[in-house]
Amino acid sequence: MKTPSTPIFWSIFFILSLLILSLIAQQYTEPREIVISQQQAEIIGEKIWLNEGAGKFDNLVVWNKGEDFPSLGIGHFIWYPEHVTASFTESFPELITFIANKRDIPPWLKNLRFPPWRNRQEFLRQSNSLLTNNLRRFLQETKAEQTLFMVQRLEKALPKILKSIKNPFAKMHVRENFYHVAMQNNGVYALVDYVNFKGEGISPKERYKNLGWGLAQVLENMDTNNQNVMQAFVNSAERMLSRRVANAPRDESRWLPGWRKRLNTYLEPPTRE
Repeated sequence: MKTPSTPIFWSIFFILSLLILSLIAQQYTEPREIVISQQQAEIIGEKIWLNEGAGKFDNLVVWNKGEDFPSLGIGHFIWYPEHVTASFTESFPELITFIANKRDIPPWLKNLRFPPWRNRQEFLRQSNSLLTNNLRRFLQETKAEQTLFMVQRLEKALPKILKSIKNPFAKMHVRENFYHVAMQNNGVYALVDYVNFKGEGISPKERYKNLGWGLAQVLENMDTNNQNVMQAFVNSAERMLSRRVANAPRDESRWLPGWRKRLNTYLEPPTRE
């Protein structure tokens, strides 16, 4: 039988192929719930806290030099004072709402709409006050809940990442890599931690020479042909961060050793539960 070769036939074939790919891609944008136990949450939270605050009690509530807001908890969640205009996503009030659905919140914290310090100077004067240390103790006791909050944020990040990718094959590749990583021993920790310190990779502002370094780029550039999944994730992340340094408008090479050290924690043997 002779195969049709008219332009109309190939146009219809091309359109049908695109429709099929679009339907497949749509199916692959549906997120699946990531389920971890309380003990797993505590282990992951401890690892993230070692990365973010060296595991130190005082670093659960900090106000970094040059910033208009304090950072709190194991993920250094942002909390804006009343008079400050938001330039980044505020996450601490959302965290408190999340924790309140799982356990009781102390009345003194529940009644705080804004940080109890108006600026960094005031924070430094009160950095060891009773209220500030009570806040640190609360955050120390809720590391597992903070981790679950970060996992929830990660689940919400995947649909946004997939929506930002136009190529249906790339979309499926990213989603497949996301869940392959999530199923590994250190996978959820790696995903949550990388998003926490290098972002989703979908913001146009997080680019050097129009090239990003977030989770989206890491997942898209993973090569699992001759490597295990976690090694492929770490190798891709290192390439993306090295590319960032090469494209940066200023010298960022001093950060690479610390970034590589952090990535290597994703390959460490999992802590026994």
